[in-house]
Amino acid sequence: MRPPGPLEIILILAIILIIFGAGKLPQIFEMAGKGLNSLRGGKKEKDDEEEKVVKKTSKRKVAGS
Repeated sequence: MRPPGPLEIILILAIILIIFGAGKLPQIFEMAGKGLNSLRGGKKEKDDEEEKVVKKTSKRKVAGS
């Protein structure tokens, strides 16, 4: 499946504008931005936890040698 081209993106944005209206678009994009930030924050927390586990395991291996 190929990614959407510029014409398809314009068509999708026009349909969104018709459905929600110009007044609601800032609110919709704000909610989408907050959602993306939340996902990024959750991923960063998960990566930090995994990094801590790796550091603990590597310290145990060095101390046990």
